Amino acid sequence: MTDLKAEFAQALKDVKTLAKRPGNDDLLALYALFKQGSTGDVSGSRPGMLDMVGRAKFDAWTKLKGTSKDVAMKQYVAKVKSLLG
Repeated sequence: MTDLKAEFAQALKDVKTLAKRPGNDDLLALYALFKQGSTGDVSGSRPGMLDMVGRAKFDAWTKLKGTSKDVAMKQYVAKVKSLLG
């Protein structure tokens, strides 16, 4: 396992230990960075109008389209570290 993947895996564990729940913007950023770092570019169609949470997640992930997995993993690790303080 590369150092980046190890850091990413540790950040996934660390995010579960946050003292307080992050705001919605931070949660969406974490979700999008996680998905981009683990899966790559978004696929599928945008959820319908009544699925507001699904749409927000899809839109946040779509904004990262074209970002490499490595860059997204680095950004995810940095985001978790900033939330940990």
